[in-house]
Amino acid sequence: MKLHTIDTGFFKLDGGAMFGVVPKTIWNKTNPADENNLCTWAMRCLLVEHENRLILVDTGIGNKQSEKFFSHYYLHGDASMDSSLASLGFHRNDITDVFLTHLHFDHVGGAVVRDGETLLPAFKNATYWSNAKHWDWAVNPNEREKASFFRENIIPIQESGQLKFIDTADGINFMKDFDIRFVSGHTESMMLPLINYKGKQILYMADLLPSVGHLPIPYVMAYDMFPLQTLTEKKLFLNEALEKEYILYFEHDPVNECCTLQQTEKGIRMKEAFKLSDV
Repeated sequence: MKLHTIDTGFFKLDGGAMFGVVPKTIWNKTNPADENNLCTWAMRCLLVEHENRLILVDTGIGNKQSEKFFSHYYLHGDASMDSSLASLGFHRNDITDVFLTHLHFDHVGGAVVRDGETLLPAFKNATYWSNAKHWDWAVNPNEREKASFFRENIIPIQESGQLKFIDTADGINFMKDFDIRFVSGHTESMMLPLINYKGKQILYMADLLPSVGHLPIPYVMAYDMFPLQTLTEKKLFLNEALEKEYILYFEHDPVNECCTLQQTEKGIRMKEAFKLSDV
């Protein structure tokens, strides 16, 4: 097995929304905001190269939305899905599986492309993986979360016949050395890959823990549907990761790709930060 970081660029989100009840005077020290109170966040995906499969975990925001839409999110950076794949010698047509942690637009937007007036899967040879609980949650969204679920990012996948669902039993095996953990504080049945790699366990944090700055337990996003459940899930996973020496892989941290953990007098915090390629 080989793991590769896939950078798809950066975007900006309101710092207050990203840190919930935590005051700006505190979170601004780790994630400094601009004059509009916006912080920069990565859209860092993961490529798993294993035997005859090439599995892409999440797809970034894509480029098919309107100019008005993108004006709210200030996309920047030189990296893209295609350039990151090309740097590894791959093309999007080589992808065999697209594993979607959840269907919010910054994770699934790149899964579908616009060809004239037609919306098509961006990875034409891939099987797309979600789960029935989250899929139903996304296509029948509640009023609070519907701004994160766009039908044009989701329905074309189903209509293509390329969609398959994973059983939502926590810890289910997706393939050899690739298990799935389920959490529902951020959104219903979000999937976190737990990958055995070079004798280490790497946990892809998705939006349970967007960045190193979110390691303190109360630092929960205002975007989370069930923040008290997120608190419980963070405690569980951070303690498990500390005990079992997991490596955390961050999808949204603008600086840190991975880290290990240590116990401090303030709680569980980062021990060492490094790139995935250094594992």
